[in-house]
Amino acid sequence: MTDGSYHHGNLRAALLERAEAVLTEAGPAGLSLRGLARDLGVSHAAPTRHFRDRQALLDALAVTGFTEFNRRLQQAAEGRGTVEERLEGLGKAYLDFAVERHALLTLMFTAKHEDRPDDGLRELGHQALDITSRLLAEAQRAGVVRPGDPVRLAQVAFSTVHGLAVLAVGGLLDDTPLAEATDLALEVLLTGLRPAS
Repeated sequence: MTDGSYHHGNLRAALLERAEAVLTEAGPAGLSLRGLARDLGVSHAAPTRHFRDRQALLDALAVTGFTEFNRRLQQAAEGRGTVEERLEGLGKAYLDFAVERHALLTLMFTAKHEDRPDDGLRELGHQALDITSRLLAEAQRAGVVRPGDPVRLAQVAFSTVHGLAVLAVGGLLDDTPLAEATDLALEVLLTGLRPAS
């Protein structure tokens, strides 16, 4: 494959796709622009037309990850059904992404907490929490979620589903199917979020 095989931005997309595959196989340490160029059969200089250096590539990967992650969460939050059903759908959307693209999710949260993250990346990183807190605020108005700061409640909800994702990716659920563990975790979470009777 030569540089000419890519046109109209296709090389950038191909670099990001291959970078995520390498990230999943070998972690961030395995990523290099030169290695990606070799994998895609383009000149060593070709990737630098899209990413000035390795960090720019990692940041771009995090941006694409957050963009997709936020899209999935927003879609679940705006979906059909009661607000509780949408909260459950949002939890499942988080878990699906976290399990399917665990290496990317780890990179996303690492990049968000760098000493000087890009402003756009920081903003994208907060959107997931904003989507969740807005849905929780809606659920509070409907009387199905306890009073309290919706952002703090969203943080607790995130910690629950993220913790389950870490166990799943690490193979620590033993014989418990992920779908069963997901249903139970979300049932416990939603029960805990309901107002005291």
